[in-house]
Amino acid sequence: MDDRVQTLTQLTTPAVVIDLGKVERNIRRHQDYADRHGLKLRPHIKTHKLPQIAAMQLRGGAIGVTCQKVSEAEAMVAGTPEIKDVLITYNILGAEKLDRLAALAKKVKLSAVADNETVVAGLSQRFATEPAPLSVLVECDTGAHRCGVATPEDAAALAQVIAESPGLVFGGLMTYPPPDGAATVQSFMTRAKALIEAKGIAVPVITSGGTPSMAKAGDAPVTTEYRAGTYVYNDRSLVARGACGWDDCALTVLATVVSVPSANRAIIDAGSKTLTSDLLGLPDYGHVLGRDDIRIDQLSEEHGRLVSDGPIGLEVGDKIRIVPNHVCVVSNMVDQVYVTAADEANAAGKKWDVWPVVARGRIT
Repeated sequence: MDDRVQTLTQLTTPAVVIDLGKVERNIRRHQDYADRHGLKLRPHIKTHKLPQIAAMQLRGGAIGVTCQKVSEAEAMVAGTPEIKDVLITYNILGAEKLDRLAALAKKVKLSAVADNETVVAGLSQRFATEPAPLSVLVECDTGAHRCGVATPEDAAALAQVIAESPGLVFGGLMTYPPPDGAATVQSFMTRAKALIEAKGIAVPVITSGGTPSMAKAGDAPVTTEYRAGTYVYNDRSLVARGACGWDDCALTVLATVVSVPSANRAIIDAGSKTLTSDLLGLPDYGHVLGRDDIRIDQLSEEHGRLVSDGPIGLEVGDKIRIVPNHVCVVSNMVDQVYVTAADEANAAGKKWDVWPVVARGRIT
């Protein structure tokens, strides 16, 4: 294992490095936006999986956190005393997971989601004998076509099922829209809210999400809270969308050139196990900072291939910094990350501390 504190040039590569100065600026910028638009911010921790950064987000004004799986929530709650309020945005099925969910509900204010009666029935059966009911939100499909009920009428019907189920209380509506989906969110949620309230059921929360859409979250004023994750680091996909610039990207992958087989080609020690194979509509696998002429055109598990139209200008042993296409997946690839509080994280002699990625691999 690497020493506890090292300078950047001493790190064993490939290494995931994080500039906490940029993290702090990203947190502040998005919290300010949410505050201006009357939105409560509930960041998704799947991007970083780090108790330290979750605590930064909560100190910055977030009301709680979003987790995707029960095990992810367990790890974050155990490692972050500041976490008091958790929303798990995933259909939860199975006795073992439901038992763990019930145990977690004794530690924090907890909410879950459902988009079908089978999930609702399982939650109800498990929580009917618990001392306090579980808050359950209806997940709605507003255009991303993943999970979610298809219509406001379906949302209202499922809300009534939840409200009438022992051990449960209806907690509101939840969606994860596609980018630029604010208008659909506004239309769908306004109609669903009216239908549910007509049944005499309150709709305390309407939660939407997604970093790519954050800049237009205010265009759906029916929402009460917003869940964003990637904003805390940013990545190449968000730069491509115009949501941020390279200077806003707080996480980079440090890699070493291990071979230069030809004048316009080099190989680095970061492959799909580090950078991921996610393209997200991009033509290659990451952006080499300071070298717009270089493309990472091919990955195998442990090799990354760099090519350039002209001389690549790299030598064996050179280190490069890469902004990955999809930063959330990178966090789940490594056991530890290297962090510095300095804004100028490239400066010679700056020290990098080691943080274990506490919620890595928590997929159940």
